[in-house]
Amino acid sequence: MRKDAPTERELRSCLSHFATGVTIVTYEVDGQRFGVTVNSFTSVSLNPPLILACLHKNAKAAMLLRKRPFTVNVLAATQRDHALHFAGRPQPNLDLKFRETPNGPRLEHCLAYINCDPWRVYDAGDHVIVLGYVCDIEMTGEKPLLFYRGEFRAIGDLLFDSAGPSDALADEALRPLVSAGGGQEWSDDGYEVLLHRSW
Repeated sequence: MRKDAPTERELRSCLSHFATGVTIVTYEVDGQRFGVTVNSFTSVSLNPPLILACLHKNAKAAMLLRKRPFTVNVLAATQRDHALHFAGRPQPNLDLKFRETPNGPRLEHCLAYINCDPWRVYDAGDHVIVLGYVCDIEMTGEKPLLFYRGEFRAIGDLLFDSAGPSDALADEALRPLVSAGGGQEWSDDGYEVLLHRSW
């Protein structure tokens, strides 16, 4: 096990092995529409309903989103050019279509939409963590755009049949883990996903 800390390049390379979806966070300032491509996005809480997006401190959105509502547009597999455009690589022939909402503009034809009010912003090294309070959602039947090892990808084959994992397996994943001594091991939420049965 190495004792020295990884370099920025090594850490970026390692983290790129975690596949993610791709989002564009859109918002409005003085009547102008803005957006930024974000793949460092996740759910935080169901009650209250919270999500977060991590933004580099040099990004305009890192400052502008502190007190503004915004929409997380989860991109569909057909929207690679959208991701590039809002990541600072303009796509001249891109046909951008927006719909206005109480939380500002949102992009058309996305996989899902999460409309948010500003909640909190936290400093995190060279990034800021923007938390949003979810006030509206919408989902479509599109397939997702994925990002893995620095490349855009499409979703692959299912690991289960078309019906998904069995109800029994889903129920099993929500059971409290049982240790060899007969006790229970709890996560902060009271349950852990069952990855391996040791009995």
